[in-house]
Parts: sequence; structure tokens; C-alpha cells
Amino acid sequence: MLAKDFGSGKIEAGCDEAGRGPLAGPVVAAAVILPDGYEHEFLNDSKKLSQKKLDLLEEEIKKNALAYHVIEVSPEEIDEVNILNASFLAMHRAIEQLVTTPELLLIDGNKFKPYKDIPHECIVKGDGKYMSIAAASILAKTHRDRVMRQAAQQYPGYGWEKNVGYPTKQHREAIKKIGITPLHRKSFRLLPEQIELF
Repeated sequence: MLAKDFGSGKIEAGCDEAGRGPLAGPVVAAAVILPDGYEHEFLNDSKKLSQKKLDLLEEEIKKNALAYHVIEVSPEEIDEVNILNASFLAMHRAIEQLVTTPELLLIDGNKFKPYKDIPHECIVKGDGKYMSIAAASILAKTHRDRVMRQAAQQYPGYGWEKNVGYPTKQHREAIKKIGITPLHRKSFRLLPEQIELF
């Protein structure tokens, strides 16, 4: 069972991102403030959940959260500032758009760039430990997966409807054969041998 909150007695926002590893598409971050004591039997790290449970939880979180926001940072911005900074930027933008200002940020992972003067705690594998981080991980993942499945219709052949931009064999073969799209991250090693693509 995940912890309901960090035990700080403050308004806590869980923050997480999805899409650091893919070769294409945005990185997406979510910030979520859950009601005191909120729990759900399925709520867990998004990577451990079936699509059916993810869809159900996305709806539940949006319905029950005191505040939430999901934001994308584009492949162009990722190439400009690098993926780590793009992840921080996405989280900052998500926090900024919350209708309630949090008093403590719970960040999944071990690094974060402080946001304004709001204190934060970095929690390794936090999406498997705290409800609010798990909720943020679900909103970020479901949003990003949907974006990439839609993009698969515009750019067929890369398998994005299944791999959502991650570096699978099919994805890399398609890059070799078809070339890259505007959604590819040019600063990433798109092919093992990194042949001239641009």
C-alpha cells in the first residue's frame, strides 16, 4: 500500500514526468494535489499498471484531485536545453498552472531544480511509494502515450502506436529506412551508429 502523504501537514503536490527515454515526442510532466487521506486500491507506479487500470485511474484522479496540471515540453525544447533540464522545465510549468499553490513538492527521482521558494523532497522510485507521485506518474504517462498514438497516424511506420517513441528495433529500422520526423529528438542517439540523418 502506498503512503497517502509525506506526513508534512502541508499542501503537497506530487510531481513526475514521462518520456525521458524515447527518441521522439515530448517529455510530459504532471503535478497533482490529492485530498487529505485519498487512496485508491489500484493506485501505483504507472509502469506497473495495465492499460485498463491506467485509463480508469486517469479518470479517477482528474475527478478527485484538488488540483492537477499536465504539460508537454516539445522535442525542439528538449534539443535546446537537454532532456534533464526539459524534465525540470515541464515540472515547473505543471506546478505553475496548479489552481492551488502547494507548500511542499514531492518529486519522483533524485534530482530537481528548485521551483521558486517552495520546498521540495526528491524520492527515488517515489511513484511506487506515495499516492500523489503515483497519481502524477499516471497523468503524465496516459497523456504522453495518447499524444504518441495520435502522432502514429500522422507518421506511420515507426510503431509509435505501440512503442510510443521508445527505441525499439522497429522504431530504429524505420528511422534508417524512412528518416526522421519533426517529432524526433535530434540531440539523441537515434541510431547506434548515428548515421547522417539530417
